[in-house]
Amino acid sequence: MNSPKPRLRVLSRGSWAEARRITAVLRTETAGGALLIAAAVIGLVWANTPWSEAYETIRNFEIGPESLHLHLALEAWAADGLLAVFFFVVGLELKREFVAGDLRDIRRAALPVVAAIGGMAGPALIFVAFNSGNGDAVHGWAIPTATDIAFALAVLAVLSSHLPTALRTFLLTLAVVDDLLAVSVIAIFYTEELHLPYLGLAAIPLVLFAVAVQRRISSVWLLLPLALLTWWLVHRSGVHATVAGILLGFTVPVLHDSRDSDAASRGATERFEHFLRPISAGFAVPVFAFLAAGVTIGGLSGLTDSLADRVTLGIAVGLVAGKTLGILTTTYLTAKLTRAELDDDLRWVDVGAVALLGGIGFTVSLLIGELAFADDPTRVDRVRIGVLVGTLAAALLATVVLRLRNQSYRRIAEEETRDEDHDGIPDVYQRHPEHR
Repeated sequence: MNSPKPRLRVLSRGSWAEARRITAVLRTETAGGALLIAAAVIGLVWANTPWSEAYETIRNFEIGPESLHLHLALEAWAADGLLAVFFFVVGLELKREFVAGDLRDIRRAALPVVAAIGGMAGPALIFVAFNSGNGDAVHGWAIPTATDIAFALAVLAVLSSHLPTALRTFLLTLAVVDDLLAVSVIAIFYTEELHLPYLGLAAIPLVLFAVAVQRRISSVWLLLPLALLTWWLVHRSGVHATVAGILLGFTVPVLHDSRDSDAASRGATERFEHFLRPISAGFAVPVFAFLAAGVTIGGLSGLTDSLADRVTLGIAVGLVAGKTLGILTTTYLTAKLTRAELDDDLRWVDVGAVALLGGIGFTVSLLIGELAFADDPTRVDRVRIGVLVGTLAAALLATVVLRLRNQSYRRIAEEETRDEDHDGIPDVYQRHPEHR
């Protein structure tokens, strides 16, 4: 008599190799998140002091060769240039997840992908509901759809939360897929003028870069010029230059030998990530945050006026309620439709906590806001206030839920780190073959 098949699990622990890699990634992103928050606070405070003019002078200072159409303000350099590095790392991370990570199993990949889609649809619908009939304000529908993983992890670090590995992996993967969807939205919906010749020419250095990295050529004197040329041609095409970053990231090979998936750790993505992730998390994103977060609030009355604005409300409510409902609903429906169960250690309130963390939208939300209302500085300021308020509200609500569950998380963390046979692999990952 055949024994019944075990029920499918959603948000299960995953493999030890993946857990170890995720831990290393999150360590860098958490430190970067602390820098991001500090940079954003400095920019916001400075913009509301008597010395705000100096801040605006720095933000609007133009530099770069005019002949290449790159005489840009520092704020534009941060959005177009530094965030391209961030999205290059996103491209590396996403490709590695789906080629060599646990998400190469389509059953495990489906949940974060569906959750990310739900986490974008919910905020977008709420923003449109708030701004229907509000002129061209609906053009900013994508602003509250992004998740800032660095900011979210910084919140976890401040709380000293022992979030289980399964939830950390889910949060990271959801945020990475979210970033891919966000850059796709930027390319499709926020490209005002498209120059196809430049876009076609961009394919040449992109292909050459791909060929070079596929052939294991690591010379920075070859790869960097090809990457910069790809970035410049995409920039000139009218498509936002961050798209170049994620395309370049997709070209980097994951596996050292395509016939041996166990050699994934020796792939080029690890080398690129090891070098670029600290630059992205420790410099690129914090500098962008510093230059983008500074908004003159105008005292209590100014803040009150801003919070009454439909754009501000649509963003803030979209980030908090839209993200939470979108992620939680799609995760729940996916579990029901596949007849899967939550891992024994978890509860649906834990998924809700992750969904609230998903509402911490900062970096990419600010970027989309600047693109959506590039010709309306007043509305851009409203966007910044909405993003800040929504992010802080989501962080505070997530703090409450995580604190209530932190005792359970401590117990799970102890189990996930217990190694009684001292072989370097926690015992929990050796009880089931799929976790090794």
